[in-house]
Amino acid sequence: MWAPDIYEGSPTPVTAFLSIAPKISISANISRVSIYGSYGATLQQIFFFCSIASMILGALAAMAQTKVKRPLAHSSIGHVGYIRTGFSCGTIEGIQSLLIGIFIYALMTIDAFAIVLALRQTRVKYIADLGALAKTNPISAITFSITMFSYAGIPPLAGFCSKFYLFFAALGCGAYFLAPVGVVTSVIGRWAAGRLPRVSKFGDRRQFSVHRTRSLPNQLRHGWECMLRKIGSSLIHQPSTQYPCTSPQSLHEMNLGLVNGSWP
Repeated sequence: MWAPDIYEGSPTPVTAFLSIAPKISISANISRVSIYGSYGATLQQIFFFCSIASMILGALAAMAQTKVKRPLAHSSIGHVGYIRTGFSCGTIEGIQSLLIGIFIYALMTIDAFAIVLALRQTRVKYIADLGALAKTNPISAITFSITMFSYAGIPPLAGFCSKFYLFFAALGCGAYFLAPVGVVTSVIGRWAAGRLPRVSKFGDRRQFSVHRTRSLPNQLRHGWECMLRKIGSSLIHQPSTQYPCTSPQSLHEMNLGLVNGSWP
């Protein structure tokens, strides 16, 4: 799997971008296909099996990780499986539930990586580096804990609501096997997601310094703007070539910002 290695080796803002942008863009485009037409039973079965595989793989692989970004990467893989549950239904209710799910996932991911970016001890790399964070930076610890509990789908947080809508849509369309698998993998994922808040509360004390987040470089800011425009063009069924961000020069500038940005 390439995702954990890319998440670990990339600067934190770039990791957040790569974690959110492809999923939103692909979901928007496939949703448009589902709304304006039908992708057939064969593709629906492919989504069904890919959803199960992603949920199981994401939940099990996250349990053995020791670095901060790698559990987030595996959690991202698992959430792709939950999102594919909406595609597996092939109904408007499924599309509505996955749009809710992807929106909540984007908010959780931005919050999680913002906290990782703000906590710089020479860089928080390992989960053990979060030790006793609740004593040194209680606000960051509480925010991070709530975010991870939402990732795990613990009620009444937003992550639970997104999974509830997705599983309810799966039961409504007759995909009775998806919902139990999703519930089981969510329970397994709670252990992995709960490790970070547990270490921040009961781990060995570390010295932290919370820094103000610097403004994004122009190229990276332009990349986020491009992503939002592409998503909008996908949803409203308009050609994306009308946007200047798709020109080769603009894409080259965005890549320079992603590669050369001096971020932790």
